[in-house]
Amino acid sequence: MNRKHIMLKDVEDAKKFVTVANQCDFDIDVYYNRTIIDAKSILGVLSLDLTQELTVDYAGSTPELESFLDQHARLSGAA
Repeated sequence: MNRKHIMLKDVEDAKKFVTVANQCDFDIDVYYNRTIIDAKSILGVLSLDLTQELTVDYAGSTPELESFLDQHARLSGAA
């Protein structure tokens, strides 16, 4: 399982994240506090507090997903 910490600065970032996640054939979960959201759910991702750091756990890898996560990485909390 891979883990990255990211920040989504606005709704457009959230939409792009969900689009990238939906292109993956493996599970991607987003954690914030005690909440776990399927990254492929636009309503779930938009329900998160986008002003906070999000933790992304994923069971595979694609160049598109890695690129998106790297672009939105939260450097102070990156693992």
